[in-house]
Amino acid sequence: MKTLSNTSYRSALDTVKALKKKYGDSWSAINPENAARMMVQNRFKTGLDIAKYTAAIMRADMAQYDADPSQYTQSLGCWHGFVAQQKMIAVKKHHQTTQKRYLYLSGWMVAALRSEFGPLPDQSMHEKTAVPALIAEIYDFLKQADAIALNDLFRRLEQGEDVQQQIDDFETHVVPIIADIDAGFGNEEATYLLTKKMIEAGACAIQIENQVSDAKQCGHQDGKVTVPHEDFIAKLNAIRYAFLELGVDDGIIVARTDSEGAGLTQKLPVSKSPGDLASQYLAFVDAEEIEITQAREDDVLIKRDGKLMRPKRLPNGLYQFKKGSNIDRVVLDCITSLQHGADLLWIETPTPDLKQIAHMVNRIREVVPNAKLVYNNSPSFNWTLNFRNQAYDDMKAEGENMTAYDRNNLMSAEYDGTELCFRADRKIKSFQKDGALQAGIFHHLITLPTYHTTALHMNDLTEGYFGNAGMLAYVEGVQRQEIRKRVSCVKHQRMAGSDLGDDHKTFFSGDHALKAGGAKNTSNQFKDGGQKLNPKNKLPIAV
Repeated sequence: MKTLSNTSYRSALDTVKALKKKYGDSWSAINPENAARMMVQNRFKTGLDIAKYTAAIMRADMAQYDADPSQYTQSLGCWHGFVAQQKMIAVKKHHQTTQKRYLYLSGWMVAALRSEFGPLPDQSMHEKTAVPALIAEIYDFLKQADAIALNDLFRRLEQGEDVQQQIDDFETHVVPIIADIDAGFGNEEATYLLTKKMIEAGACAIQIENQVSDAKQCGHQDGKVTVPHEDFIAKLNAIRYAFLELGVDDGIIVARTDSEGAGLTQKLPVSKSPGDLASQYLAFVDAEEIEITQAREDDVLIKRDGKLMRPKRLPNGLYQFKKGSNIDRVVLDCITSLQHGADLLWIETPTPDLKQIAHMVNRIREVVPNAKLVYNNSPSFNWTLNFRNQAYDDMKAEGENMTAYDRNNLMSAEYDGTELCFRADRKIKSFQKDGALQAGIFHHLITLPTYHTTALHMNDLTEGYFGNAGMLAYVEGVQRQEIRKRVSCVKHQRMAGSDLGDDHKTFFSGDHALKAGGAKNTSNQFKDGGQKLNPKNKLPIAV
C-alpha cells in the first residue's frame, strides 16, 4: 500500500504559494501551509482516483499470489460507511498496515438494509442506485478517517512533537472494494450503465453472477436459474467497456457461477456449429428421446446424437438440467469466463469443503493455469457443524472410537471441550490459509459479518440494559471496553469530525472561529482514550 510522501505536501504547498502570488492581495487571508495540509488530508479528489489507485493494488496482490499462494487477501462485508471506516481503523491499529485487507460490498446486505422499500430478500429487488451510493458513502468515511488521523498528527507537529516521519509515511485507510452487481440489474446495457456509476463511486472490482437478472436468487437459496454463456459474456464485455471508458485500465472483473446449486435455465441458446458454447450448454439440458409422432402440439424439440429429443420443461417454462451435471457446468462456466475477460472466479458452494473446491479449481487450471478464486466464507454455512462432521469422518477413518459422539447432534455444546471440537476448530482456523495453498483461493471474504455482529451486540446490550444491569450493561459491555481497547469512536465527537472542523474553522475565520473543543466539551473526559500515555513513544499504558 502506498504511503504519503513528504513531496506531496511540498508540492501542494508550492502550488498554493504560486497561486497566492498570482492572485495577489485578494488571497492575503489564505495560509499556504493550511491549504497544503487540507490538500494532503484529502489525497483522493474523485471516485475515479480511488478506483485507479485500488485497481493497481489488487493487480499487484494478484501477481504476488500467483508467485506465492500463501499471500492471499481478505475482506469483510460492510453495509454502512461508518462500519467500513471502523473496520479499517481497527485493521491499522491491530495489524499496522492495510495491505491485503479489502472491503466487500454485498448485494444481500444492500437489499436487506439499504433499500427504500425496507428489508428485502436477495433477489435484485432493491434500487440499483443504492449500490454506487453505498460505495461512495464508504469512501467518504474512509477519506474522513484519513483526514482525522492526519489532522491529529499535524496538531501534534504544531505542538512541537517530532511526528513528521509519521505524516510522511502515513498509510491511507482507502482500500479496494469488491462490489456486488448481482446479475447486472437488467440487460447488458443496464449492466454497463450501473457499472459506470459504481466505478465513478470508487469501485475497482465488480462481481457479477450468471443468474437470470429478473429471477435472481441468493446464492445459498434454491430456485436459481442460470443464463447461457453468450448472455453472460455480453455482460462481462459491458463491464470491461465501462472500465476502459472511464480510464480504469486495471479494473477487475469477478465472474461468479451459481451452477453448482442451479438446476434450471430460462432459455436454450442457438448452436451454430457442433461443439460450440451453445452446443456444450445444450448438452447439459435434460431431455427424453421421442418419436416425431409422440411430439405434442407446440413442443420444443432438439436433435442430439442423431436422435430427436424433447427437453424437460417445467410448467413455468424453465428448462431442467441433467442431475449430476452441476460440477461440469461450474468448470465450463469458469473456463469460459476467464477466456472472455474475467480476472477472478467466484464459485458458490453448498458447504466450505476444500476438497470439493480444489477438485473444481484443479480442473479449471488444466485449461487456465493461473485461475484463482474469490471465495465466500459465508454465514449461510453452519461452520461448527460442517467442520465437526469433517473432523468426525477424519477421526473415524483413523480408527478412533467414536461411540462418545452422537453423529446426529454434533452441534451440541457438550462437545465443546472434546477432541472432536479441537480438531474441527483447528480446521476452521486454518481454512483460509489452507484454501489459499490448496484450492486456489486468492481472496477470502465474509459477506454478512457486520449484519450478524450488529444483531448479536444489540441482543447482548438489550438483555442487560432493559434487565437488572441497567446502565451497567452499557458501561461494562460497551464503553469500558472501548476505553481499554482504544476503540477510536469512544470519542465519538472527534470521530464525527468535530476536531477537524474546529481546525478548519480556524483556517477560515481565525480568531473569530466558534469552536466546539473547549474546556466544557465532555469528550475531554476521554483524553488520550482514557489511558495514560508513555511520554517516550505515546503508546498507552494499561490503567
